[in-house]
Amino acid sequence: MTAPRAPKPLYSNINPAVESPCVSLCKLDDERVCMGCFRHVEDIREWRSADDQRRREIKAQAEQRRALAQG
Repeated sequence: MTAPRAPKPLYSNINPAVESPCVSLCKLDDERVCMGCFRHVEDIREWRSADDQRRREIKAQAEQRRALAQG
């Protein structure tokens, strides 16, 4: 039988394997996307509990939004 995994700490982003894209410029546009890191507000909320693979997906989506915004 496999031992249960320990729960993630409350602030699991203190020492992340996937670094947060936050640049401390927190302002949402009309579509609820941060104008600093280009994450959607729901992705920002999810970040703390997301595993590394999901964090990579969130960062990739944010990079796509950034590229579109910069034209």
